[in-house]
Amino acid sequence: MALFTIQNDFRYEITRKIFEGGMGIVYEAEQHGSRDFVKRVAIKVIRPNFGSQKMFMDNFVGEAKLVADLIHTNIVQTYHLGEANGLCFIAMELIRGVNLEQFTHQLADRKRSLPKELAVFITSRVARGLAYAHSKADKDGKPLGLVHRDVSFKNIMIAFEGDVKLTDFGIAKAKGFLTDQEGEVVAGKPDYMSPEQADFQITDKRSDIFSTGIVLAHLLLGRNIFKGATAEESRNRIMQQPIPDFHSLDPRIDDKLNDILHHCLARDLGHRYATADQLLTELEYYIYHGGYGPTNETLGKFIRELFGQEPVKPARVDAHSQTIILDETARSQPAKN
Repeated sequence: MALFTIQNDFRYEITRKIFEGGMGIVYEAEQHGSRDFVKRVAIKVIRPNFGSQKMFMDNFVGEAKLVADLIHTNIVQTYHLGEANGLCFIAMELIRGVNLEQFTHQLADRKRSLPKELAVFITSRVARGLAYAHSKADKDGKPLGLVHRDVSFKNIMIAFEGDVKLTDFGIAKAKGFLTDQEGEVVAGKPDYMSPEQADFQITDKRSDIFSTGIVLAHLLLGRNIFKGATAEESRNRIMQQPIPDFHSLDPRIDDKLNDILHHCLARDLGHRYATADQLLTELEYYIYHGGYGPTNETLGKFIRELFGQEPVKPARVDAHSQTIILDETARSQPAKN
């Protein structure tokens, strides 16, 4: 029973297109509220031809409901599910930055390589977001059994401030939220799938760990070793291609990092990391066990320089400026330094 109800309407003004996919389009927009309140957001809109497909609409709405309570620094936050003129949309956190695909293309264009420690740091933030999502429960405390199923370069964002954000839970599975045809259809990006995902098997959270291992290997090597000329070839490589000695592919990859990669990419589920928390611990120990390691600020400085973004200069601090609260009796008293 609600204490009381507040009824109000938002107005969204679309300012530019951010990304266009096969089933939807993401725009930058201004959310307008009362008294000239304005907030910049991202708006995900489904294409009209998908609006008449019940299963797609159910999953679009299910995605919004699922991620509404996923509030974590490494997950893009959802603010609002709306419908106007027959058009369904999701209002989300606007990330001022790029996805990993754009990031690595810029590295290639600038003939730059990503420092090993930053590759591990980015992956650790993805693992951190997954650990939170995988442990999420419903309002009654029952585990959702959430599996993202689409951890890939396009769905990992880096803000110019250095935050790493996992996005797009559009094909995630979780109890009671999305229609799931797992075992009958294959969903996801073929070159980032887990072997069980590519082979029409039922997945659990360990599937996301395999995909995260592909992300780490791709960041380190500058290429996805599983990507084939076709989707079918990529799926076959995921299921059958021998997992290499990564040190032989890049001498920067030492024995410990090579071991982490092999534990992520183990096809035998018993040999793969059981949880994203385990992977997170391994990655963070790797970059921090010797002392100081990369931070959001380190990554932010790197990506701003890579894309020619000027860092925000801190405001000049006035030593005599301070926040004070005065009661009525203090009005006539002289100010104290």
